[in-house]
Amino acid sequence: MEFFDKLGKKATEAYKVTADKTGKIAKETKLKFKIGELKTQINDIYEEIGQKVYEKHVREEDISIQDDLEEQCTKIDVLSDEIESLLQQCLELKDKRQCKECYKEIEKEDKFCPNCGAKQTDEPAKEVEVLETLENTKVKEENEEEKNIVEEELKKEIKKDDKKACKKKTTEKKKKQEDEEEEKTNLEKTVEVESNVKLEEDKEEKKNKK
Repeated sequence: MEFFDKLGKKATEAYKVTADKTGKIAKETKLKFKIGELKTQINDIYEEIGQKVYEKHVREEDISIQDDLEEQCTKIDVLSDEIESLLQQCLELKDKRQCKECYKEIEKEDKFCPNCGAKQTDEPAKEVEVLETLENTKVKEENEEEKNIVEEELKKEIKKDDKKACKKKTTEKKKKQEDEEEEKTNLEKTVEVESNVKLEEDKEEKKNKK
């Protein structure tokens, strides 16, 4: 009976591991599909830019990125940021990160990139900067909804990071307090022991004098 119990537990554990892996693969597939859609949108904008440039060339007119292509360039920036966010989610699912120098996938614990040898340093999240830039960017009315969706996603990421930072700070503060309490308790015990030893010595000394 014990053998079957152990076998059942192992089967359950194996199922959980398999289900977890399957769930991660499904999530990664959805993320990659979304990334593909966003890249297609970027390629469409590239074609739109090319068409505008050629039309200006045919009419022998000068083209200004600021006046003629600002909206298209802004849309590409927004879509690129969203792709970057999705890529980071894919890396998180695989418990990996990206080398800051050559952008190859590496293990989270790697201090140096196995591909290019670059030292990996943890940098603060840039979501706040991206959000500020996005909020100050004007887009056409038909693109307003898309902009709002990206803004909301960035706000969620920032809120999540703030919660993690707050939780870490609270844990560190609690640990510090526990360490201080333990140190205080140990000090009190040491003083108590020393006092008892002193009392015993005094008693012994008085006894000897008598």
